[in-house]
Amino acid sequence: MPSTGAEDAARELLECALSGRAWREETLARVSEGEGSQWLFRIVAEGMADRFEPRLCDVYAEMFAEVLARHTGLHALHLLERYQRVRQVRRYDGDAHEVRDVFVLSRVTLGADIAVTSELLYAARRKFPAARIWLAGSRKSWELFAGAGWVRHAELEYGRSAEIESRLKVWPRLRELCAVERSVVIDPDSRLTQLGLLPICAEAEYYFFESRGYGGEGTDTLGALASRWAEEVFGVAGARAWMQPVEAEAECTGEIAVSLGVGENPAKRMSDAFERDLLRLLAETGRRVVVDEGAGGEEAARVRGAAEAAGVETWRGPFAEFAERIRRSSLYAGYDSAGGHAAASFGVPLVSIFLGYPCERMFERWKPDGRGPKAIVRGEPRDEERIWRETREAVQAMARR
Repeated sequence: MPSTGAEDAARELLECALSGRAWREETLARVSEGEGSQWLFRIVAEGMADRFEPRLCDVYAEMFAEVLARHTGLHALHLLERYQRVRQVRRYDGDAHEVRDVFVLSRVTLGADIAVTSELLYAARRKFPAARIWLAGSRKSWELFAGAGWVRHAELEYGRSAEIESRLKVWPRLRELCAVERSVVIDPDSRLTQLGLLPICAEAEYYFFESRGYGGEGTDTLGALASRWAEEVFGVAGARAWMQPVEAEAECTGEIAVSLGVGENPAKRMSDAFERDLLRLLAETGRRVVVDEGAGGEEAARVRGAAEAAGVETWRGPFAEFAERIRRSSLYAGYDSAGGHAAASFGVPLVSIFLGYPCERMFERWKPDGRGPKAIVRGEPRDEERIWRETREAVQAMARR
């Protein structure tokens, strides 16, 4: 991504949002078109969302309503007024048996689809027993649940790393998909609708879980909040994160599964030496250690180098298949990522190294939340000596279980 004046403009916008100051229209315009818009999402949208401050939901809506109006022909004020209506939590009071289709929107990232979207799929299945349940999103997301048999796939590809024009290409297709009679749409704060701002169906059929604001100033995890929202809106109690990928054929029971992926965010990882030492430590347990190579490119090269130095195996393939290996493993270790949420959903013992979060509430919202034993080591990459000590102790304790 080119580093131009658009990056500085995006940082200025984020500072205005966090401090409560008005932003300059020319600054917003600079990051609302073309390549500069990538910084709008990476710095501004993620910077506000990651803080989980209810007041920032209003700031986000006001700012991005202006941006979306430039590209959709919709009126910014109308987008804001609709957003204020749909964000209100309301209980479903229709005849659930009359609903033929329920569309649950993907959160785009795999970790969020495990931690949040899966719970709303569960609630949809329980509340609407006669309906077809659809996951609208990428094939990678659908594969997390393909083994269940009842989750249908409405394929939509969202250009998460792309500029705004590419990101918005999914909107007409999404509107067409959801414009069917006797349907319900459940939006878990999806990037497909730009966090609830873009209209895709009649408001009466649309149920929006504003995950950035729901729960207020509390410290519950996103999974706990999604479960609470599902009960409040649909009367379905006990929703929790789950996965059911198609079962792998390879025998991998009892191994240690590892992921060193950080989603292109270097603030979430430790040094190369730390990663090599971690893999050596895991290998010392005497168990087979398998490390996911991740998305390819620089990440895969880094993982292969660490694995070769530690004398352990790497694995390459769809994440859903690796998730099935996690399910059969005796221990999972890695950075905060989809792998950690997968392990938590399966109840697999896990060691999560959680770094690079901008505030305490982000940590509380995103920490792995599941029924199995877990150890979470957190801090900043500069605290390498302490983080290594705590990680080593956590691995040794988990290995003795």
